[in-house]
Amino acid sequence: MLIIHKAAELQKKPKSRKTSLGLVPTMGALHAGHLSLIERAVEENSSVVVSIYVNPTQFNRNEDLENYPKNLEEDLEMLKPFSKQLILYVPNHDDLYPEGIQSKHYDFGSLSQFMEGDARPGHFDGVATIVEALFQNINPDKAYFGEKDFQQLQIIKALNETLNLEIEIVSCPLLRSEDGLALSSRNRLMSDQLRSDSKIIYQTLNYIVEEASDWSVSQMEVYFKSKIAEKDNFKVDYFCVADPNDLIPITHLDSRKNYRIFVALYAGKTRLIDTIELARK
Repeated sequence: MLIIHKAAELQKKPKSRKTSLGLVPTMGALHAGHLSLIERAVEENSSVVVSIYVNPTQFNRNEDLENYPKNLEEDLEMLKPFSKQLILYVPNHDDLYPEGIQSKHYDFGSLSQFMEGDARPGHFDGVATIVEALFQNINPDKAYFGEKDFQQLQIIKALNETLNLEIEIVSCPLLRSEDGLALSSRNRLMSDQLRSDSKIIYQTLNYIVEEASDWSVSQMEVYFKSKIAEKDNFKVDYFCVADPNDLIPITHLDSRKNYRIFVALYAGKTRLIDTIELARK
């Protein structure tokens, strides 16, 4: 596996018209969800760049940045099965922020106004800044992102259109552990007890979708919060039902439309997000 620290090392290689280059951006602490993106990228491209970079501008608190799990040796071990087709890009700050570590400012309209955009001011400016830098540095044909971060995915699609980059943004299904918890690098920060209790998140979301899809949004929210409150050290940040296209939260459901449920909560000090499709019957 080729490991590079500067994008210029990749740009020196001539790109054939017959080849396709995929990009899987990550912040490391790889898990099965990341590997599913990499596996698809490897199947669909001649070569694949996996980037590992913990982006400081998308964190709202220094404590979260400092505590974000990092283990490059473990990541390298997980990438071994794909090593023949992979280029691992582990940039330093200067390669992505040549003018200093600072976010650009973007206008994504309603896509960035609610949910994570409201709860984490400036977060999506940081995400878009680093994704734009990666796109410019790597110049991929396709880029792969998971649907767990559905709001981020929609923003990256909008960024790609705004900049006319003509990169194919490939959305990949959210992966869950056997007990239903959405896979995330942050999961490893939880104690065994919190990790065990966190299965209540998907259980509750799944119940709402399967058994209570005729409820009002307020009934869904009350039920979700009441179930989460049954677990010690769990606290809901938000519960939203939104149109998946504009991500504007709604209060009244239209039986002709499908929506998504978006939630964020704290398990102890670890912040978790999840989303699930709410198809109207």
